[in-house]
Amino acid sequence: MDLSLHGKRALICGGTDGIGKASALLMADRGASITLLARNQKKLDKVKYELSTNEDQHHETICADFNDIDSLENVLSANLESHIDILVNNSGGPHGGPLIESDPEEFRIGFERLLVANQVIAKAVVPSMQTKGCGRIINIISTSVNQVIPGLGVSNSIRGAVAQWGKTLALELGPDGITVNNVLPGYTETNRLEELVEAKSKALGVTQDEIKSSWAGNTTLRRLGQPLEIAKGVAFLASESAAYINGYNLSIDGGRFGA
Repeated sequence: MDLSLHGKRALICGGTDGIGKASALLMADRGASITLLARNQKKLDKVKYELSTNEDQHHETICADFNDIDSLENVLSANLESHIDILVNNSGGPHGGPLIESDPEEFRIGFERLLVANQVIAKAVVPSMQTKGCGRIINIISTSVNQVIPGLGVSNSIRGAVAQWGKTLALELGPDGITVNNVLPGYTETNRLEELVEAKSKALGVTQDEIKSSWAGNTTLRRLGQPLEIAKGVAFLASESAAYINGYNLSIDGGRFGA
């Protein structure tokens, strides 16, 4: 199986933490040059330093905030000079809470961060992919696309829209040799998960360990996932071995079967 990414450049959004960082580290190990896109320059510089490098690799960083769409467009226009072979769309989700209690503004913020930002970035990189006749777009979403997660009402709603956006893009860009696939992580031990665990623990009056144990119990493997385990799926979809996979929702969730 050819998993090499030698000679490819990957733009990885949210590449300073969790699944995004794990994907950047793994794809660099497999030979890709990495462009990290996130909003904290100190974290960007730290992760860039951690990326493996050989004489054929050159890593870059772009600092931008997905909550400011106009600024994101301007930053990409000014700083995205390299041809991008692989785009990994990835961003933190909205705050948790019951759907009916959510303020409409939460939907607007989440929609812009998770979907509109994807559209802006795709429009920036797709033309050069079309010219080259190949490319990979991988959207890291959530297993809530298959089965909603209680207490994440806004996220459940918007993640589903992002999945449909990706599948529509796959239909449109497939003839250009560009594949678009969605990765659906389950409960994964990231900073985002820790935030959700803390909020859930306070809301239910139980310990954080009990929350984690409950979530792990809703998988067939009876454990939470690790960022690297998700990153391996992302890197596979970016490789030549996945050239005939398009418009697919890849669940990496330990066999999640419950709420």
